[in-house]
Amino acid sequence: MKLHRFYLDRELPKDFWMDDEGLFHQMTRVLRFQEGRELVLFNAVKEERLYKIVKIGNNALHLELVTEMAPKTPSKDLYLCFSLLKKDKNDWVLQKGTELGVSHFVPMLCDRTEKTGFDGERALKIVTEAAEQCGRADIPRVREPLSPQAIIDEMQTDDVVVFVAEQGGETRSQYSEKVAVLVGPEGGWTDDEKQYFVERKVQHISLSEFTLRAETAAITAAALLQ
Repeated sequence: MKLHRFYLDRELPKDFWMDDEGLFHQMTRVLRFQEGRELVLFNAVKEERLYKIVKIGNNALHLELVTEMAPKTPSKDLYLCFSLLKKDKNDWVLQKGTELGVSHFVPMLCDRTEKTGFDGERALKIVTEAAEQCGRADIPRVREPLSPQAIIDEMQTDDVVVFVAEQGGETRSQYSEKVAVLVGPEGGWTDDEKQYFVERKVQHISLSEFTLRAETAAITAAALLQ
């Protein structure tokens, strides 16, 4: 029987009534959990515990601790900065990036970015569900859209090593523990953006000898730097 994982943003006692409305509905109405069923909960402070449902009330579940579990978190503090994409491509980047260990998603508004709207609440829901499914004990942070220039200024101030993904850039085998990668739009970087990268001494990395679609480039960058 599949062991389901759920994120709960609260303390995880040994024995308690779980009254989160959304999770209660999902467990009892969608997944049809019965008394005796086991499940995993994890929270924002990287606690992860296996519980058993001992009683189902009208709007809460009585959970009893079975055992502590070893939380799994990414080994690097990775910032994936990607130009906003059309339709469901943003969702795909958020989901797969979470599975690959991205710690921070930073949507970008580049000169050639065609889409400007971004639903942060929806994005957080996507990364939370992806973390639940892939076994991560943390939830990636999702930022509001920023320009590449603002991102570089902030990251370099915070001592984050910043890379720009470009075809034909430098390829490395090892990267810093705190690293950011900027992946541009389908149309590529403008001359003004490239000049800013030069002025701020931003390093370049090569993702492939071939031209990649923006969403493919974002996921490839996440995998390479992780």
